[in-house]
Amino acid sequence: MKIKSIESYILSDKLKESFYFSQWEYSERRICIVKITSDTGHVGWGEGYGPAGVIKAGIENLTPFLLNQNPLETETIWSIMYRRTLDYARRGVLVAAMSAIDVALWDLKGKILQQPVHLLLGGKKRDYIIPYATGLYFTKCDNLCEKLIDEAKEYVKLGYKAMKMKVGLSIEEDIHLVKNIRKAIGPDVKLMIDANHAYNLREAIQLCKSVEKYDIGWFEEPISPEYYGQYAELREKTSIPISGGECEYLRFGFQTLLQSKCVDIVQPDICASGGLTEAKRIAALASTYGVELVPHTWGTGIAISAALHFVANLDVLPGRLRTPQCFIEYDRTENGLREELTSTKMIAEKGKIFISDDPGLGFEFNEDALHKYALKE
Repeated sequence: MKIKSIESYILSDKLKESFYFSQWEYSERRICIVKITSDTGHVGWGEGYGPAGVIKAGIENLTPFLLNQNPLETETIWSIMYRRTLDYARRGVLVAAMSAIDVALWDLKGKILQQPVHLLLGGKKRDYIIPYATGLYFTKCDNLCEKLIDEAKEYVKLGYKAMKMKVGLSIEEDIHLVKNIRKAIGPDVKLMIDANHAYNLREAIQLCKSVEKYDIGWFEEPISPEYYGQYAELREKTSIPISGGECEYLRFGFQTLLQSKCVDIVQPDICASGGLTEAKRIAALASTYGVELVPHTWGTGIAISAALHFVANLDVLPGRLRTPQCFIEYDRTENGLREELTSTKMIAEKGKIFISDDPGLGFEFNEDALHKYALKE
């Protein structure tokens, strides 16, 4: 059995309404996906998180080394990619290219063997996962607070038990928005905040102290991912759990994050940090430090499905009779690619997503949508 072809595509969807966060504005959703076909005619799909054009170039760079390899040997292929990029890409977007290929190979392996990916990873340790709604971004409007309150109430109405909002415009505005969102959703819905590394240590401490009373589930990327020591210091000065890791790559990057005692919750992006093969290793590493893991997920249904299978397989340490719930990030911002490219049984209903036992990553791929959104070369 051999890999017959590896094809990559850049997809783009222009948004009806732009939104922004602490760093920049989104006016489109753009992603690179990859299709891997075996000589048996089976197909696997993957995607990379990061600049789509650069990821596509990375996939094309790796392709000659992977053709004719056995697609079932995911770790062997991962090692080939790692060795071919180690000298100049220990971190960053080429790892995202590796990740896209690796995710596609797991999907392909599952379809060849007619087994779900969670089983191939070692088994499904939970039947469902709790999605938290990622939204509450900033938009240009007359009354941002009122608009965000309406959005948050809609998530509650839809049955979400948790949600994450953006912060990072200014401390004063953040406090105002967090206060009003918490009041709108009530005390029983979990609320997380994400600054996308907008603040320095002094500002992050100030914001933490100001919003601790609003029962924040975690504070994601409060400061720059470069400052490991400051993350550790911030953890000592707040009762809010600190999370991060979407800017880390490979288990070696996460080892630094964990050794430095930076976070209470580690957040690798499967489609950037090394794929499912490496995510398993990162999870094992985090477990040796007793640190929880909730993956960062941002993209199409391919990325969401990969994360669902991964979380379904995660250990919960320490174990106990009443197993705590596991969370998955569930982006709710406008995204035609996410809505049209794949279809799956794994959808959020009444605050839960039940895990599919269908082969591979458990979705049907819509090639009509691929042609609709693919950029012409």
